[in-house]
Amino acid sequence: MVDVKGRWALITGAARGIGYLTARFMAKQGCNLILHSRDLSHTKKVLEEVKADGINAYAVAADLNDLSSVEKMLQEIDALGVTVDIVLNNAGLQIAYRTEYFQTPVEDYLVSFNVNTIAPAMICYHFMPKMIERGFGRIVNTTSGIHLEPEQAGYSASKAALDKITIDLGNTVQGTDVMINLTDPGWCRTDLGGPHAPNAPESAIPGIVVGAFVDDKKSGRILGAQNFAGMTLEEAVAKAEKEFDSPY
Repeated sequence: MVDVKGRWALITGAARGIGYLTARFMAKQGCNLILHSRDLSHTKKVLEEVKADGINAYAVAADLNDLSSVEKMLQEIDALGVTVDIVLNNAGLQIAYRTEYFQTPVEDYLVSFNVNTIAPAMICYHFMPKMIERGFGRIVNTTSGIHLEPEQAGYSASKAALDKITIDLGNTVQGTDVMINLTDPGWCRTDLGGPHAPNAPESAIPGIVVGAFVDDKKSGRILGAQNFAGMTLEEAVAKAEKEFDSPY
């Protein structure tokens, strides 16, 4: 199992929900953090909390629907002078639920793909070559299990595209200590999931981050968080390495 103590991780969407819980969990493991949200005021609380755990942390801001803002954020992270070994692309947007799905506006697709596909892909493309050069890195992209619901076409299509990008990139590093995998938190009671979801947000821990800790040189897997609900981190890592194989 990877020891993340003293390493640096970028967590997108860290201000609330699953991203917030992820930040708190990673800080407890001694991991230094770069916390992303749309506005620096959103991460003020979590930034103070993770620093109180004794780790180093920075906050950065970017609107993931504004790709120039994403590029600016990446330049800002580079200027920090730290080595980002772990990327947890948690941020996502579920734009609408269209009961009249044959009238789905084009904007649903444009915004969904910017936020859920293109922005995380940009982040992967920025950090992954540096990980390959150093010989170590972990990227975990957050996907969704939503399917057969044209009511959420923009969201589900953008996540399917992210799956494809992740799996294809994983094939290029399979068998190395740079690993890129997917996770799905499951339907949780967050701002995105809504109050009627069956799972508490806490059930996604530690599964949502298990891809940062596995050490078996396998990429391209979907490590669904609910498969690890109630487990310790050590138990979750052992299960992931034993039961989840690469698709190649």
